[in-house]
Amino acid sequence: MENDKAIGGPLDRFDRAILEILAVDGRLPITELAQRIGLSKSPTQARLKRLVAEGYIRGFRAILDPGKLGMDHVAFTEVKLSDTREAALAAFAEAVLRIPEIEECHMIASSFDYLLKVRTADIRRYREVLGEKISSLPHVASTSTFVAMETVRESHD
Repeated sequence: MENDKAIGGPLDRFDRAILEILAVDGRLPITELAQRIGLSKSPTQARLKRLVAEGYIRGFRAILDPGKLGMDHVAFTEVKLSDTREAALAAFAEAVLRIPEIEECHMIASSFDYLLKVRTADIRRYREVLGEKISSLPHVASTSTFVAMETVRESHD
């Protein structure tokens, strides 16, 4: 049997197989997962527990269909800050976490500072979120919006 840890890295082939399989089907029963990776149930459970405890697996969740929920309007918003010192960046990042319509927020090395993925019901609601929430975030100097016309692929597809 292989060691729990691979030489030269924190994960061995069994750990990597668990991660790859669960990334596609997080609801897979442990017995089927064990069978797929070629280990018995107990070592597979122990590995899964360790992968969760060590933060390789951050959680399990249902992937919802935004269109069926009436939330299929996606806009990407470039945000330029008036201040990019660490305290300003931290204040901005902390405030972003309180806006549920912002699905993703990435600091960018570009002519702007952050790129936001914002999901709303429609353009009218996006305009409200932009005007009332995003533009009011700490240190926002300007924004620019790009509306997605169609989503071809998202990370969980």
